[in-house]
Amino acid sequence: VLITGESGTGKELAARALHAESPRADRPFVALNCSALPADLVESELFGHVKGAFTGADRDRTGVFEAADGGTLFLDEVGDLAGSAQAKLLRSVEEGRVTPVGKTTSRPVDVRLLAATNRPLDEMAARGEFRDDLLYRLQVVTLRLPPLRERRSDIPAIAVHFIAHLAGRHDRPVRSLSPGARRALVAYDWPGNVRELRNVVERAIVLAEGETI
Repeated sequence: VLITGESGTGKELAARALHAESPRADRPFVALNCSALPADLVESELFGHVKGAFTGADRDRTGVFEAADGGTLFLDEVGDLAGSAQAKLLRSVEEGRVTPVGKTTSRPVDVRLLAATNRPLDEMAARGEFRDDLLYRLQVVTLRLPPLRERRSDIPAIAVHFIAHLAGRHDRPVRSLSPGARRALVAYDWPGNVRELRNVVERAIVLAEGETI
């Protein structure tokens, strides 16, 4: 499943929900943020390495494919992977096997692969920036998460959820939103989406006087 959507729309939450409702729910869910990986460590993070495979490899390391064996592997911001890493990822997806860095033999892995991106992979593929054969493998099913500005009726319910979740954490008596606060939240476009909404609600909880924001 390829999950698309702007930053802050909840792509990892959607991935975790897909895992939780699947037959693999009692198996590992392993997430990897591809945009945070140094280029020279991508292969090691994905497939692992053996001791002495490169400078600094002072012990064997298990990659995320093996860690997720039997469960779900979630690759966040997969559009940020370099071309060489895309090729190696494609091979492992197609063969169902991984070869740790520094090893010559491979081993089978059984993972459900979920990927997410806020980038237009089809346009990137057309420009040669993302492998189209990898894209075909990733987007068997595509799930688009709409930004908050396209589902404004959800905003008050999400805000109330955050109040219930965060007020106790901050030991504050806040329980509800005033009608004016609801209108203000619904009218705003939320470029940071749900992540920004949570931040605003949390700030309001801390600063509010009484039970109502």
